[in-house]
Amino acid sequence: MSTRGRIALTDEQRIDWLRLIRADHVGPRTFRTLINHYGGAAAALAALPDLARRGGAARPGRIPARAEAEAEFKAARDHGIALVALGEADYPARLTAIDDPPPLLAVRGHAPVLTQPLVAIVGSRNASAVGVKFAERLAHDLGAAGFGIVSGLARGIDAGAHRASLTTGTIAVLAGGHNRIYPADHVPLLDAILPRGAAVSEMPLNWEPRARDFPRRNRLISGASLGVLVVEAAMKSGSLITARFAASQGREVMAVPGSPLDPRCNGTNDLIRNGAALIERLEDVLAVIDPIRRGALQMPERSFSAGPAEPVDDDDIVAAHRRLTELLSPSPVGIDELIRLSGQTPAAIHTALLELELAGRIMRHRGNKVSLS
Repeated sequence: MSTRGRIALTDEQRIDWLRLIRADHVGPRTFRTLINHYGGAAAALAALPDLARRGGAARPGRIPARAEAEAEFKAARDHGIALVALGEADYPARLTAIDDPPPLLAVRGHAPVLTQPLVAIVGSRNASAVGVKFAERLAHDLGAAGFGIVSGLARGIDAGAHRASLTTGTIAVLAGGHNRIYPADHVPLLDAILPRGAAVSEMPLNWEPRARDFPRRNRLISGASLGVLVVEAAMKSGSLITARFAASQGREVMAVPGSPLDPRCNGTNDLIRNGAALIERLEDVLAVIDPIRRGALQMPERSFSAGPAEPVDDDDIVAAHRRLTELLSPSPVGIDELIRLSGQTPAAIHTALLELELAGRIMRHRGNKVSLS
C-alpha cells in the first residue's frame, strides 16, 4: 500500500506515533517495521516491553508517557509547528522513498514549498566570496525556474543559497529542534525564510544538536531533493557526506569546479572526477534534473502494510535468536545474508532482529545491514 497522500492521522494517532518514535531503540526503520508488524502505533507501543525482554534486555527501554507526548504535541502547535506524518499530503514526496524517512516531520512556515520540485545546494562554511556569489546566482535562477531550494542553514554556501531564494521558497533542514537553531546567529535568516519557505526537523523541539546529528540531517537534505549541488567542499566535509547520501539514495550529484590551489575546491573537483555532473550555469543543472521533474524517472515510495503481520511460531524465533547469536559480530552484515546463512525463515529472522534491536543489542546501518552494538 503506497503511503503518499493516503493517510491523515487523527490527533490521537499522531500522539501514538510521537510516543513510538521517541521510545528507546526505535529509529525510523524500526518504526516502520513495528507499524507493519502490528498494524498501528498503539498496538506496537503495547508490545515494546515484551519484545525488548525477548531480545535479552534486563529492563524495558523508556517509552514516553502519553502526557509527555501530548505536551510535546501542544508545544509544537503553540509554536506554529505541524507534525506531518509519513504518507500525508504535505510530506515531501521524494523523502518517502529513502531507506529511513522520519515518521514525523516537524514543519514550520509555508508548508506548500515542500511539495515543489526541490534542489539541494550545499557547500563550505568558510566559503570564498566567489563561491557564495555563484551559489546565490544558481539558487536565484533555480527558484525563478520553479524549484524550491533545500539547504542546512549553515554559514557560507548554505546561507547564500537560502538568502537568494527567499522570495521563491527555500527549506532549512535543522540538525536540532526548532527551539535550538544552529548557528544561533542565523535565527534572523530563518525568520526571513518562513513567510514563503519552511524549516523542518525530525528532532524534539528542544533538542540541542550534536556532531552526529548533522549527518543525520544531511540524509534529509539529499532525500527530499531531485539532486544535490555542491559548491566548494574540502575533502573531509559535511557537504561530501550529503553527496554520498545523494548517490546512495539514487539522487543526482552535481558539483561546481574550482581552483586546484584552493583546498575548499578539492572535494568538488574529486566529485566531478568520480562522475558528478559538472555545473557552470543554470542550464547545466536543468539538463540533469529536468528529465526527473518531468517524470521520466519515478521513485518508489515506502509503504505501510494494510494490517498486522501473520504471527511467527515461538520455536522459530528461538531458533533464529540462536543462529543470530552465532552469526552477528561488530562488523555490519546484510540481513539477506543472515537469512541465507541462518537457514531460518525471513519472518523469524526479522522478528528476532526486531527484538534484539529493542533490547539495545544490535545496530542498524545503511544498506539493510546490522551489527552487534
